[in-house]
Amino acid sequence: MNLRHPLFSCGFRPFFVLTTASAVLFLAIWLLALQSALPGLDGWRPPGGVLLWHGHELLYGFGMAAVAGFLLTAVPEFTGAAPPRPGVLAALAGLWLAARVAYAAAQWLPGGSGVVLAGVCNLAFVLALLLRLAPALWRDPARSHLGFAWALGALGAAQAGYFTALLRQADALAWLHVGVDLMMILIVLAGSRVSMNVVNGYIEAGRPGAPPPGLAGYVARPPRRHLAVFCIAACSVAQWLLGGGPVTGWTALAAAAAMLNLLNDWHIGKALFTRWALMLYASYWLVALGYGAMGLAWLTGLAPASSGRHVLMAGAMGLSIFTIMSLAGRIHAGRWLDRRPWVPVAAAVLALAGLLRAAAGLPALGAWASWLLLGAGLGWTGVFAAYLWHAWPVLCGPRTDGQQGCAEPLGKQRSPMSRHGTRC
Repeated sequence: MNLRHPLFSCGFRPFFVLTTASAVLFLAIWLLALQSALPGLDGWRPPGGVLLWHGHELLYGFGMAAVAGFLLTAVPEFTGAAPPRPGVLAALAGLWLAARVAYAAAQWLPGGSGVVLAGVCNLAFVLALLLRLAPALWRDPARSHLGFAWALGALGAAQAGYFTALLRQADALAWLHVGVDLMMILIVLAGSRVSMNVVNGYIEAGRPGAPPPGLAGYVARPPRRHLAVFCIAACSVAQWLLGGGPVTGWTALAAAAAMLNLLNDWHIGKALFTRWALMLYASYWLVALGYGAMGLAWLTGLAPASSGRHVLMAGAMGLSIFTIMSLAGRIHAGRWLDRRPWVPVAAAVLALAGLLRAAAGLPALGAWASWLLLGAGLGWTGVFAAYLWHAWPVLCGPRTDGQQGCAEPLGKQRSPMSRHGTRC
């Protein structure tokens, strides 16, 4: 392995490649499994079944790869710590790949050893990521970004619960539900760091011909963010302890209301109506819609809660990851932002795919379920395939501005993960 390759020059590069490649591969496998058309894999039965494998790999494969790419790039910038060396990035990427292979092949190992090996590889990746990031977050004098370490550690704990449940043949799906809530909390934490530079125009300031940024009109206010995090956590705890029911339903509606309240920070007028701001804004809306749909499902019983959860996973998680990759994946490679029409079109397709996937679970649309699933899956995989096509030369190629590592482009353009404004 050539550690001098540009792929290992910055934390986001290998993991954004893994994020997009896994999005395409895992969804393709899932769509084929739904059609009972997995050539050569008719006997493939990962522990817990293909359904649990699908949920786990989208959350801890696709989602965690994106989280790793973001944090390995953002934490050094937030805290002033040294960026990870190429060898560290290669080792972390190897652990991520080993975890994917171990789970997929677990059924062919005797007894429960396959589950144990898959769990060890997955937890080793989370632990290695924490060991790399937590010291810098703790040493930062303000410790204003320590929430990332707590959320990452909680995700690791939920994953440990998942594999323990698989080993004991208990309810592993409940642990995935906890993981979904923790991923939504990470989206809120990451979005608050990125959004001030996006909405206030700092991220566009260096683009040739762009006007200088105006006065900061948008501030990600901690009280609203903390309330949203608290309500999402309360909903997660209620579901874990009580299952679906009226109490859990009301906590889900509280989480939806807290997310809508958080959106009030964004309502500053004209500055909101740019592609990057609207993409982040739509991600928060999808989080609110997802919890709202789950709350109504638990209160009324008219629809399955899984429909709302798919709005969170396919919609909110997919769109927020795509948006942050589109921002950080170019700026930290020394490139101007991609202003071609395909970017907002792809964002709209992702949001639509999340809504189609949710609609596929509604009893009233049961006759159309297979077509809705197919449309959602093809749209989702198509967007990430398009991203990989357009971003491959940027992620895997050398910088063209004469700088090294994760430095921002020459000029006035500001990173979406800049320390400007992130103390709020």
